[in-house]
Amino acid sequence: MKLSNRVLGLTTSPIRKLTPYANAAVKAGKKIYHLNIGQPDIPTSPKFLEAIRSFDTKVISYGPSQGYPELLKAIAKYYQDWGMDYTEKDIYVTNGGSEALQFAAMSLCDPGDEILVFEPYYANYSTFAKLANAVIRAVPTQAEDGYRLPAKEVVEQYITPKTRAILLTNPGNPTGVVYTKDEMNRIASLVLEHDIALIADEVYREFVYDGEYTSFGTFPELKDNLVIIDSVSKRYSACGARIGCVVTKNAELCQQFNKLCQGRLCAPELEQVGAAAIYEHTPKSYLEEVNKEYRHRRDTIAAGLAAIPGLISAQPKGAFYVMVKLPVDDAEKFAIWMLQDFEDNGETVMIAPGNGFYATPGKGVDEARLAYVLNCDDLKRAMELLAKGLQAYPGYTLK
Repeated sequence: MKLSNRVLGLTTSPIRKLTPYANAAVKAGKKIYHLNIGQPDIPTSPKFLEAIRSFDTKVISYGPSQGYPELLKAIAKYYQDWGMDYTEKDIYVTNGGSEALQFAAMSLCDPGDEILVFEPYYANYSTFAKLANAVIRAVPTQAEDGYRLPAKEVVEQYITPKTRAILLTNPGNPTGVVYTKDEMNRIASLVLEHDIALIADEVYREFVYDGEYTSFGTFPELKDNLVIIDSVSKRYSACGARIGCVVTKNAELCQQFNKLCQGRLCAPELEQVGAAAIYEHTPKSYLEEVNKEYRHRRDTIAAGLAAIPGLISAQPKGAFYVMVKLPVDDAEKFAIWMLQDFEDNGETVMIAPGNGFYATPGKGVDEARLAYVLNCDDLKRAMELLAKGLQAYPGYTLK
């Protein structure tokens, strides 16, 4: 049986690829502090489960392809509270932000078309592009300057006749960067001058720790070019609910999203009921407390990283990730070694190797993404284990 070149060309997730090593470590009796995956330990908004428990129906039936009407209304109200003029007709509920990204790539790209990203970038962007037979074209950013966006003329050099979209996360995954208004204006002007799409992945909108956040959805000039990707996963700590949405004011693009929604029939009804309740009834104090907790965690991991000789990291401004340059020969080998060969009092730490967040071969080999989703005591211990592991690692370059 022959497999498709499409699926053979997909890469393994750098976030999950080391799971077999982690499973073996757990089987051997080790406790692992997971810094490799953005799974918050914050309790899910209780409104989600309350709504599902109280939902009374005799049949779980197919729902509207676009989405549960109450959820569409609630999401529209959420955007209006953020100063964005989106209504129910502009919103399409998806199976998580992942399906929203896939819908965007499939609607905008023909085989061989290009999507511009800024590396390091969320690794699954490559998967969604390849599923649409599109190509990721990566613009480099540098750890030494905090992964800020390059000048407009630098970015423009990467735009070709095949470029169909610029895709970025704000706040950033994996970097934690929050783009300034000047950086956003740079991107907006390029999008308009070249008449391409801007796919703005804004799922971490609430997680900004220094300064204020601006959404691309508040740029009226981008009305026909902007696609927003959103999700309840991180905002309300409901990753397993798999409810997201893709949003645009472009009427022609909405028609194409509707086709894709119809093709997969509908998103799950129960989870939409729960998500509608989250948007409608979760008080602002919930998100304020979550933001405060993550700011504390950000400061905790930043202090721990600053104390490790030879490690380079920029202060993350948002989301709950930080990219680090490690004083090792190969971060993936180091990550495996930490799981297989290192322990301190029966404990170790798991990180996501950085090479999977780059499209350029050879880049990110000595980098890793860390997710500060653990409580502060666990983060302190994880930093202690990381420091001890580096000191003991045969490939530690400062020896």
